[in-house]
Amino acid sequence: MDSRSDTHVTVIGLGLMGRALAGAFLKAGHPTTVWNRTAAKADQLVAEGAHLAPSVGDAVKAGSLTIVCLTDYRAVRELLDADGVDLDGAALVNLTSGDSAEARQAAGWAARRGARYLDGAIMAVPPVIGTAEAVILHSGPRQDFEAHRSVLEVLGTVTHLGADPGLASLYDVAGLAMMWSVLNAWLQGTALVRTAGVDAATYAPFARTIAEGVAGWLPGYADQVDGGSFPAEVSALETDAAAMTHLIKESEAAGVNAELPKLFKAMADRAIAAGHGAEQYPVLIEEFGRPARD
Repeated sequence: MDSRSDTHVTVIGLGLMGRALAGAFLKAGHPTTVWNRTAAKADQLVAEGAHLAPSVGDAVKAGSLTIVCLTDYRAVRELLDADGVDLDGAALVNLTSGDSAEARQAAGWAARRGARYLDGAIMAVPPVIGTAEAVILHSGPRQDFEAHRSVLEVLGTVTHLGADPGLASLYDVAGLAMMWSVLNAWLQGTALVRTAGVDAATYAPFARTIAEGVAGWLPGYADQVDGGSFPAEVSALETDAAAMTHLIKESEAAGVNAELPKLFKAMADRAIAAGHGAEQYPVLIEEFGRPARD
């Protein structure tokens, strides 16, 4: 297994996140080579001790572990498919954002080039890279993850999700669904209370309490989803649907956009029409698990 300080690491792509990744490796004492199409973005890292490779091929050769952080998967392929880039035997960790299909395609492409490939997703912002707060997901062959775990842990809290290289990207977008849903719900509530002169800062602690309470339901609700059984232990879906009507009416009366609660209600109504009104809210997984209706 690699040590935490003598493994030579290469970072390709020096946007805000790439620079943060390289900086964390340097801080941990790893010899670090960097490359970026705009070389000037490496200036600060070079001043801190990084080596600027003259080409992508040289950058890959320099490190026993290569971290890639570019704009998209297409950029990864175009860059590393260039003449002079030998990936045979290289260990690649691709932290470029994309979807699960792209990640699986990239894994196949890397294998054909002779590289060992892990896909990854960074669930953090650049300033927290190098701290436990930075959660970084990985998927692909476990042996490749374990071989470099101690080096990757320099970047934050690392997790291996499974052998399917698409899992990291899949978790990434699923996490975004959670993030945007929570934020949109908070904004809906904030818009409502503002009509009564309550500012966002005053409402936020109450909203946080609600969000944390709902998060506590997830393990039990997950058991229902996985078991395919939805007994109404807390509330029946038809009861929740009635409350959704109140939210819609309140929003419309206050002159607040009601599109979001109407979406909730439309999905609940379909489930009730299908005979699930007496079951608990997680029964809506059936609606979420099928394509949108025209």
